[in-house]
Amino acid sequence: MIVLICDNVSSSLRGELTRWLLEPKTGVFVGNVSALVREKLWQRACSKINDGGCIMIYSTNCAQGFKMQFWGNTKRWVTDFDGLQLITIPS
Repeated sequence: MIVLICDNVSSSLRGELTRWLLEPKTGVFVGNVSALVREKLWQRACSKINDGGCIMIYSTNCAQGFKMQFWGNTKRWVTDFDGLQLITIPS
């Protein structure tokens, strides 16, 4: 499973993502794709983000059961703490 959250991205990128994922709310995409498709979508989203930001959360076999990746202008960061991914909000 994959959740992709995009802020301030173009409508053309949103349209491309809806070919593979469902968009239940503006900028939030959800779907179940292979690892290869997931990486291709992430590369595409990162290459087309201008001033926006993107967060990808996907299920994997680890202690938490999921991984997170951030790109662009987001207000939060991922911090690795002994193998656990935690959210950091910079002050």
